[in-house]
Amino acid sequence: MALTKEWMRRIDRWRKELPRHFFLPLGTLELTGFTTREQLTPQEALQRDFEPMPAGTAWGAKWEYGWFRAELTLPEEARGQRIALRLDVGAESVIFVDGRAAGARDAHHNEITLATSGEPGQRYQILIEGYAGHGPRVAGGGPVAHGRVAVPEPGPTQTVVGESTFGLWVEEAYQLWLDVETLRYVGGLLDPEELRWLDQDTLRQILNSANDGSLRAAEIEQGLKDFTLIVDFEVPRPEMIETFRAARKRLQPLLACVNGSTAPTFFAIGHAHLDVAWLWPLAETERKIARTVANQLALMAEYPDYRYIQSQPHLYRMLEARYPELYERFKAAVKAGQVIPEGGMWIEADTNLSGGESLIRQFIHGKRFFQEEFGVESQMLWLPDVFGYSGALPQILKGCGIQYFATAKIYWTYSGGDPFPYSTFTWEGIDGSEVLVHLLQGYNNLTHPGMLNLLWRQRRQREGIASEMLVFGHGDGGGGPTRDHLEFLRREKDLEGCPRVRMASPIEYFHDLEARGIPDARYVGELYFQAHRGTYTSQARTKKNNRQSELALREAELWGVAAQTLKGFSYPAAALDGAWRTVLLNQFHDVIPGSSIRRVYEEAEAMHAAVIETAQQAAQAAVSAFTEPAEGLTVFNSLSWPRTVLVALPEGMGRARSTSGEPLPSQTVGEQRLVEATVPPCGWTTLTAEVAREGAGEAENALRATRSLLENQFLRLEVNDRGEMTSILDKETGRELAAGPCNSLRMYRDVPGWFDAWDIDSMYELTPVELEKEAAIEVLAEGPLVASIRVTREINNSVLTQEISLLSGSRRVDFNT
Repeated sequence: MALTKEWMRRIDRWRKELPRHFFLPLGTLELTGFTTREQLTPQEALQRDFEPMPAGTAWGAKWEYGWFRAELTLPEEARGQRIALRLDVGAESVIFVDGRAAGARDAHHNEITLATSGEPGQRYQILIEGYAGHGPRVAGGGPVAHGRVAVPEPGPTQTVVGESTFGLWVEEAYQLWLDVETLRYVGGLLDPEELRWLDQDTLRQILNSANDGSLRAAEIEQGLKDFTLIVDFEVPRPEMIETFRAARKRLQPLLACVNGSTAPTFFAIGHAHLDVAWLWPLAETERKIARTVANQLALMAEYPDYRYIQSQPHLYRMLEARYPELYERFKAAVKAGQVIPEGGMWIEADTNLSGGESLIRQFIHGKRFFQEEFGVESQMLWLPDVFGYSGALPQILKGCGIQYFATAKIYWTYSGGDPFPYSTFTWEGIDGSEVLVHLLQGYNNLTHPGMLNLLWRQRRQREGIASEMLVFGHGDGGGGPTRDHLEFLRREKDLEGCPRVRMASPIEYFHDLEARGIPDARYVGELYFQAHRGTYTSQARTKKNNRQSELALREAELWGVAAQTLKGFSYPAAALDGAWRTVLLNQFHDVIPGSSIRRVYEEAEAMHAAVIETAQQAAQAAVSAFTEPAEGLTVFNSLSWPRTVLVALPEGMGRARSTSGEPLPSQTVGEQRLVEATVPPCGWTTLTAEVAREGAGEAENALRATRSLLENQFLRLEVNDRGEMTSILDKETGRELAAGPCNSLRMYRDVPGWFDAWDIDSMYELTPVELEKEAAIEVLAEGPLVASIRVTREINNSVLTQEISLLSGSRRVDFNT
């Protein structure tokens, strides 16, 4: 029978009282410390002067780090007991014990295990590295149902040192609480308040089905009632702990009940989604990966069956450079099979703004790292948080030896879009390539039975699905799972009333899926993400710099290889390899889309500038191998087809002839002399100077240009007083190509209901900005090679300048805007 309100209240009071007995302080740590903006190693920090920083001390300007230290000696009460540290310097912190990174403090990790069996008289040296931050903190990364929010550039900040203690961790109280919570969720004893983040329909379904009147539910109810009758919080501590043990013994048979033959299976893998840059700069990411790894290694030492996935080789390199001792222990955990190094790419990259060549390089660098560092051949692309997926991606995946793909973001339709229909399906790309895909229901999941049952109930696909992947742990800013996650999973391996759970790598999930039979579901083309559309226009300079970097590196590689092969040029492999990794880094899915804080873009701009300079210097050195000691001007074409182009001659070279000796058509535009040259594909041609003769090289002029007209042999373009094309006439056929004004610019107010840097709402067209001012139009060139005009006009608070050009013999109109 269902519990009365009185019993529900009693059980709720008892279960909420238990956490107050987890930790018994034995002493307080007296902290000393200092603050700095320097990036110090622990060894360097220990050389500085430490001043007293007791609880209540305010510290921390923008971007500032604090270093703190203390020491403690275990008293007699610690003998044989589990000892925990509760350290609070007011910030996320890496905690070193006797020189070794033992764990970290963040929003979800509050205790560090100092010893599992304390020894009286044992002394410990504690060193803490904390980050003050750079503005208002966003707990958990934003609203639960909608992910992350774009935070304005913050002002100065200050944090305060809290109380730091060490003490006994009362394992009996903690384990009993986990038993009670597990059974409470299995028995359907749910509190609507803890599910308030769910939509109302889902909440109603869960509450209506929570207590189904089954024998299982009735037995759990009785067990939880007995729990409150056995546990006595008012007796002395030794007797109270004995009541904890007795209550656990009473509940144990309920936790030993197993599922029937049709229970679904979750393949569980620990994860700490860590954005390489977002609301923090790259320098802080180095600390975040250290804090994450320190906590996860501590869990692995206590839970040998724990499996944890870590993607993004760039994070591994950060850890190795800043925390080498921690990295060596992490590598050992990889070798032991507890850390799963997977993911395919160098970083979790955007796949829509990054070029195709860059996406291939992501796999080249990512797979190479995992192979050389760990002997692992990546089989899976792991992109839980990326903002949509190009239809070209399956072809790239297959070509790079990637068989599987896991992501989550496509499910986010918080603006009311069409729900994606599948969770596990075959994705067919635009060329017919296929890859097996599993869509995760989130990547920061809890693991209690209520969450597992909710995830299974909310699955999108009903037919042919007997398993799903469960990615658990706290993330966005790293952190990962806690003991709570793992303890719940220990109880849920085959617990009656919730899905079975199997700790396994994602690759094992896909292999099991193939063995069971892949579902018939198929999706063809782009996996379009129906939110965050504003990221295609945010931070346009970074997007432009990325493209220029990609193109500059292509030029450097093409001419470098050609010069090496034909001229013995010394190819700068290491420099270009490093430049590519910089480009790949800034293609992270919160950098290139434009969803990070200002400092991230200032640093990205500097890195892109360095890449472009490196690539241009390498390309120039390579092409010089083909031009020296030749006289004249050598023009290179890196494209795969011949090009006829206008070339600006250097000062003093009035005219030019081609390699065959023919004078080249020329035209003066302003102070520049242009000639028309044809360059072979992936090749070059040298133009030599010709003695100037009156009329030599002048082409017949078939071009016209006025403030309202551009015309050549094929096209006649009419321009109005705003620079718009009102007519585009095909002179050969007499056909009018313009159905209305062309080059007609539009502007709209960008005020979305949510996430200003991320979204463009569908009703933006209802808020236009009037652009009625006339343009200033001037003629720049009138042929014979090119006719062009310049259009200058005010666009709201900006000035826009366009050069509109029409080449002789061309059907293309060029706009340089």
